[in-house]
Amino acid sequence: MSERVFGVTPPISSALPTDEEKRANDALFKELRAQGTFESPVETQKRETVLKSLEKITDEFVKRAAMEKEPKNTFLIRGAHGRVFTYGSYRLGVFGPGSDMDTLVVAPKYVTVTQYFDIFPDLLVEMAPPGAITDLHSVPDAFVPIIKFEYSGISIDLIFCSIQTLRQLPDEKDWNLQDNNLLRGLTENEVRSLNGTRVTDEILNLVPEPATFKLAIRAIKLWAQRKAVYANVLGYPGGVAWAMMVARVCQLYPKATSALIVNKFFNIMLKWPWPLPVLLKDIEYGSSVTRVAVWNPKIYPSDRNHKMPIITPSYPSMCATHNVGRSSMTAIQQELEVGAKVTDEIMVGRRPWKDLFTKHSFFATGFKFYLTVISSSRNKEAQTKWSSFVESRVRMLVAKLDLHPSIALARPFNKGFDRVHRCKGDAEIEETQGGSLAHHTKPEVLAAEEKAKADMAKAEADAKPQSGDEVRMEVKNEDGAPPVKTENTNDTAGAASEAAKGENGDTNAKLEDIPEHNSDAEVEIYTTNHYIGLQLVEKARSLDLSREVNDFKAMCISNDIYKNELMCLTIQHLRNYELPNDVFEPGEVKPPRPVKKKRLAEEEPGKPAKRQQTATAAG
Repeated sequence: MSERVFGVTPPISSALPTDEEKRANDALFKELRAQGTFESPVETQKRETVLKSLEKITDEFVKRAAMEKEPKNTFLIRGAHGRVFTYGSYRLGVFGPGSDMDTLVVAPKYVTVTQYFDIFPDLLVEMAPPGAITDLHSVPDAFVPIIKFEYSGISIDLIFCSIQTLRQLPDEKDWNLQDNNLLRGLTENEVRSLNGTRVTDEILNLVPEPATFKLAIRAIKLWAQRKAVYANVLGYPGGVAWAMMVARVCQLYPKATSALIVNKFFNIMLKWPWPLPVLLKDIEYGSSVTRVAVWNPKIYPSDRNHKMPIITPSYPSMCATHNVGRSSMTAIQQELEVGAKVTDEIMVGRRPWKDLFTKHSFFATGFKFYLTVISSSRNKEAQTKWSSFVESRVRMLVAKLDLHPSIALARPFNKGFDRVHRCKGDAEIEETQGGSLAHHTKPEVLAAEEKAKADMAKAEADAKPQSGDEVRMEVKNEDGAPPVKTENTNDTAGAASEAAKGENGDTNAKLEDIPEHNSDAEVEIYTTNHYIGLQLVEKARSLDLSREVNDFKAMCISNDIYKNELMCLTIQHLRNYELPNDVFEPGEVKPPRPVKKKRLAEEEPGKPAKRQQTATAAG
C-alpha cells in the first residue's frame, strides 16, 4: 500500500530524524514548557467543565426557541437540542494559560439569530453558577455576530449558526460539520461561522503527524506573539493563518521533528514567492451548495490584490490573510529573516531556543516617530464597542499611510493599550482625550478596587452586574504637533457630527445616557491607544498627514456605532521619547530626549564647537 502524499506537491524530504535533530526537539519541548505555553491539567479540566455547561445551556436555548416558534408542537420541542463546537487554538490542541475559547453554537433551521441574542445571554446568567458569567456583551451587528463573556475566568467568544437543511440535529456523538451540504441556504457570515470549525478539523486531517504539527505551531505562535506580528484585525496573520503555514511545512517534511519543522518554516516562508498562495490541498471549484465566492484571483480583482495569500482548505476556500498590507508584510519578512538565522544556529547547537522567543523592541528601538490612535468614552460598555470598531479600522489608516511618498514603513503594533483615567472638570477630560496620562489610574489600584467591590457584592449576596457609568464625549482635534499636520481634523469631525443629527438637532445618544454636568464630580474616562511606528524615506524632512488623518476620522465617526455625546477619537503624533512608560517591557530603556547642541554649549562652554557636535551625534 502506497504512503499517503499530503499537500499539492510531493514532499521535499521524507528523511527520518537524526540524533542531533531529536536532541534539538527535546530542547524545544523543554523551552516551551519553561516559557509557560502549556496549561495545567486543572485548568484544562476547568475548560471541559465550562464546555459541558455550555452544551446544557445550548440544549435549553434550542428548546425555548422551539417553544417560542411552535408552542403546540410537542414533538418538535421534545426533540429540540443544539450542539457546541470549538475552533481555533482550543480545537487544534495548542491552547495555553489564559487562551480564549472560540466556540460555535449550532442549532436547527427554525432557530433564528434574533432568538440567539434575545434568549441566550439571559440564559447564560440563569443557568451558570452564580457570579460565573462576567463581562457579558453581545455584538449582533458584527459581520459574524458574536456574544463575548467570561465564564469562571475563561474568555469565551460564542458565535451562532442554524443549519437550514436540518429540522433536528443528529444525536450521534461524533457528528461533525465536514459535509458541504450543511452549507446550503446559509448567508456568507453564516458560512464563515460554520467554517471556523470546518477549517480547524481539515488542518488536522491534512498534516502527516498531528503531534509534530502541534508542538511546532506552539513554537511559531509564541514567536509571532513575542515579535508582535500576530493579529488578524491589525493586518498580521492570525492563529489559523500561522497554523496553515506550519501545516504546509509539515507536508513538505512529513517525517521531520517539530524542531526541524520550525527551522524549515522560517527558511521556506522567508523565500516563499508571494503572491503564490499557500495551499494545503487543491481548491474545490464548481460546487453549487453555496453562493459564497471561492478564492479565485483569475476572476476576482480583489483576490489578485492579496499580498500574502494563505488559503483555507475547507469549501468555500477563502484567503485568511486578506488584511495583510505592504508594511505588515515587510515587518513579517523582517522577523522571518531574523528567525531563520537564529534557528539555523540553534539546530547546530550554537544558540539556545530561548533566543528565538525574545520580545520585540517596537517601542524601545523600533522607530523615532509614532502615530497613536486614541479612542475614548466615559462608559466601559460604550468603550468596548467603540474601541473594537476603531481597532478594526486601524489597518485602513495604515493602508493610507503605505501610499504616502514620504513613508517607507507604517507598522502597527499588534494590540491596543487600555487605560482608565479619573478626571475632574472639562479641562482634565479634554487633556485625557488628547492623550495625556496625567489622570491615569494605575491597574493595581483598579484591581484592588474591583476586588473590594466584588467582596462587598458577595457579602450582600448581590450577583447582579452593575451598569457602567453613563457617558458624554466630544471629538477633539489633534494637538498639531509637527511634523504631522492635522489642523482641519476638527472641522471634519464637526461636519460629520452635524450630519449625524436629526431634524430636531438630536444626536443618537439617549437623554438618560448623558450625565448632569458637575464640574467638581470625578468621572472615569476609558481610553484605548493603538500605536503605529513610522519609518520615513531617506532625506524626508517633513510629513503632512492631515489628509490621511482626516479621512480616517471621518470614516470612523460616520459609522452608526459612533455617538457624538458618548465617544471621542483623537490621533496624535509622538516621538519615541514621548511614549508613555507603560508601553515598555520590564528591562527596556525608554529612549531619552535628544540633547540639543545649544544646551550642550551652555553646560560645557569650555569645549570647542566641533567636539560638541561629535558628542551630540554619538548620543
